[in-house]
Amino acid sequence: MANSLIEELLAAYNDLMRFLARRLGNADDAADVAQSSFERVYAHSLAETITSPRALLFRTAQNLLIDLHRGERRRGKHATLDEATDFVVDLRPLPEQELAMRQQLAILQTALEELPPNCSAALLLNRIEGLSHAEIAEKLGVSASMVSKYIMQALRQCIRRLGMPHR
Repeated sequence: MANSLIEELLAAYNDLMRFLARRLGNADDAADVAQSSFERVYAHSLAETITSPRALLFRTAQNLLIDLHRGERRRGKHATLDEATDFVVDLRPLPEQELAMRQQLAILQTALEELPPNCSAALLLNRIEGLSHAEIAEKLGVSASMVSKYIMQALRQCIRRLGMPHR
């Protein structure tokens, strides 16, 4: 599970924080936008396959910056998002943030290990490798509808283990 979606998103964290800190001018606001971006991309990944998580993460952050900028202009603030910052920002995640991310990753790994092999394989082939249901069905020697059932079972297991409400 070394190439999981969460690991890929976490690998982009420092770059995303630099990107946001340059545009917002402060690390606290950058951390807030980064967190919102991570949440939206993760929620999106539950609904459909993401072919480029890093690109979606940065696009989501850019859209949130635009929304933030529009809100500031409506309130009469004239801060620009492109102002250069004159300070150094520590871009490392806080220890408690890093611990929480590692704990979530461990929970997901355990959830996948508890599943039957075909379930976890179907989810990983779909979400990580980007294979279609038909391609996975061929690899696993099952029907495409069975692949859908495997993926749904795996997603439910991950959601249940993370303690997230399911739809």
